[in-house]
Amino acid sequence: MKELWTKLYSRFRDLILYGIIGCLSSGLDFVAYTLLVKVCDWHYIVANCVSVLIGITTSFTLNRKYNFKVTDNTMRRFAIFLTVGLSGMALSNVILWLCIDVLSLGEILSKLLSIVLVVFFQFLLNKYITFRQTEE
Repeated sequence: MKELWTKLYSRFRDLILYGIIGCLSSGLDFVAYTLLVKVCDWHYIVANCVSVLIGITTSFTLNRKYNFKVTDNTMRRFAIFLTVGLSGMALSNVILWLCIDVLSLGEILSKLLSIVLVVFFQFLLNKYITFRQTEE
């Protein structure tokens, strides 16, 4: 049984660590968004943009160091990661608008839904583009 778990972990290590780091970064994003919307009374789109940028920066730093363990081309990789993150932010803003303004769902529930949908989209882009191992 231990061998099976070891084999599964080895095969899905990147996804597992990305999920852990993603939960941490998304949690930080969610807390920042909630504070900006509920405490500071910011518009949900502005709050989302700020909170997503906080999440992007945290996620890049942790994934680079602990998950994908790449140290080359940091600025280039961050530019790509930021582009992926901004595409996720755009998708998140659309989801928020649909949920809040069209479907009349609450701001917090809508943010949770957007996080879940955007995480999978960004994992694929980051694994195969941003943190792809380069041949030396």
